[in-house]
Amino acid sequence: MNRNEPNDATPDAAPDAPHRHFIQQIIDMDVASGKWGAPGDRSVVKTRFPPEPNGFLHVGHPKSIVLNFSIAAEFGGSCNLRFDDTNPEKEEQAYVDSIIDSVRWLGYQWPGCVEHATPGEPAFYEGVRFASDYFEQMHAWACELIERGLAYVDEQTPEQIKLARGDVKKPGTLSPFRDRPAPESLAEFRKMTEGAFPDGSRVLRARIDADPVSKNPAPMASPNMNLRDPVMYRILNRAHHRTGATWHVYPMYDWAHGLEDSIEGITHSLCTLEFEAHRPLYDWFIRAINGEIPSPGAVPGVSRTAPREPRIHHPQQIEFARLNPTYIVTSKRKLRQLVEDGHVTGWDDPRMPTVSGLRRRGVTPEAVRTFCAGVGVTKFNAVHDVALLENAVREHLNKVAPRRMAVLDPLKVTITNWDRETEWFDIPNNPENAADGTRRVPFDSVIWIERGDFMEDAPNKFFRLKPGGEVRLRGAYWIRCNEVIKNDAGEIIELRCTYDPQTRGGDNPPPDAEGKVRKVKGTLHWVSVAHAVEAEVRLIDRLFLAEQPGKRTGDPVDDLNPESLKILNGCKLEPSFAAEGEGLTLLKEPGWSDGIRRFQFERLGYFCLDPDSTPGRPVFNRTVNLKDSWAKANK
Repeated sequence: MNRNEPNDATPDAAPDAPHRHFIQQIIDMDVASGKWGAPGDRSVVKTRFPPEPNGFLHVGHPKSIVLNFSIAAEFGGSCNLRFDDTNPEKEEQAYVDSIIDSVRWLGYQWPGCVEHATPGEPAFYEGVRFASDYFEQMHAWACELIERGLAYVDEQTPEQIKLARGDVKKPGTLSPFRDRPAPESLAEFRKMTEGAFPDGSRVLRARIDADPVSKNPAPMASPNMNLRDPVMYRILNRAHHRTGATWHVYPMYDWAHGLEDSIEGITHSLCTLEFEAHRPLYDWFIRAINGEIPSPGAVPGVSRTAPREPRIHHPQQIEFARLNPTYIVTSKRKLRQLVEDGHVTGWDDPRMPTVSGLRRRGVTPEAVRTFCAGVGVTKFNAVHDVALLENAVREHLNKVAPRRMAVLDPLKVTITNWDRETEWFDIPNNPENAADGTRRVPFDSVIWIERGDFMEDAPNKFFRLKPGGEVRLRGAYWIRCNEVIKNDAGEIIELRCTYDPQTRGGDNPPPDAEGKVRKVKGTLHWVSVAHAVEAEVRLIDRLFLAEQPGKRTGDPVDDLNPESLKILNGCKLEPSFAAEGEGLTLLKEPGWSDGIRRFQFERLGYFCLDPDSTPGRPVFNRTVNLKDSWAKANK
């Protein structure tokens, strides 16, 4: 199996399949022309997923993960997992571990990846790359550009630099340090590197003059603000989570990004559209290192004035539209606010749009991959209905999730004519797959049904249980309600019913003397009182009520859904949930790749076992309803 292909995914479409998106078409042409190797050699394709370790991945990130890894798998190439760890102020090892775990959860591997490793073990990080691995090389290239007069140390304050940049309608102002002699800038940069200056007192800037290739008409006059002498390094006297206190200057993202791709030999650098305006700068930096940019302040006898040999690799950047689901916030700052202000219990709260939150909610990696493939790859930003993700979850779980009966709001039913021992029924684990077999479910004289499945004063089209009415109990018998028992407050506490022994298994009874067959329209799920497993069930719903949270007031908190979490205690589950050891094996539950047990609670929805579960007291999270209740509510 190719290392970039999901462990449990179906094979990718053939290269000549119809409806190939524009990135596939570009790579097809590159392979055919031999742009990166021998013509027709598909294995040269190399991509990467480059997250910043300053937060947890959210639902928008999987599109990039799926695209980069699937492109590499399709062409028989490789995809790196590399962290852009250039800002020690915001980065933490916990984010690194979580991101690696999330990529693994989605089913992908990178060159050198070791399967079945856990966070903290050396094997967990095998093959993972970091920008900090290249700090020495990037620093050396920066010194080269200083020597050639293509970079200078600026001592203006951040506010002065920002003001001098101008705007899209007005050219900027040249820095008073722009013509600083190269040896002086080089000496200052070395002092910055050694920690001689406080934070913010100096930066290293690129000196970008008129350049027809990047369409820059004059210094500090480009309509692309990124080309107005951008900062390459800033002083940060902070320890780095990997390099410790070695460095006192750190590369800016725009300087590091393209160089990391170059060092790793990335052929196709796939980025979201917000990086399109940065591409001319990435290209300028590589052209400058390769000696393709004139050197206005060359140091005689020191500076490189001829094209570099060998030239460093120049990747091709291609931009695509990011994933923008409805009813979701993806801003790291706003997600952090939800956590810190106590609106959710943490980054992995099942209501959170983080990958860890989706995982805890019971969303499957297969569904996420299907969702990402379904929204397509285009150059146009669009909003994607989160219902597409929810439907992908339903479709996958409908095929693989075992069925179980659970009563969330129990109402006691006594079968008054039951006069024998407990009877056990064999009920299918999954009607979608007969190979999943059956499970044994007990039935006796007292059972639980859903309180909402009974109505005392029912309308004509109410086909569930009502006084004098008859219903089918899933896989068991038909029962008829004969008596309603209430407490002193007038609340219904029990139903007294009779069962029809001729309806075993839920089948229709035999015809009567006139040849007529009695029928019922309602089928209810149920749980034996004597055998029930008690559980806590958390009904998870969308965290926000608005399609675009915060659009109305500017604050997404104003659109929080007060019904996003309902905790139900005293729920009753069939006894198969208590199975252990050999008994659990006999139930033939799927071998979930992430170890999270998922089920369809019949007639209720899809649920998963939460990590808060304890022996004897399971806790379940609702993943999705059986049907899209939001679509129905919005009609």
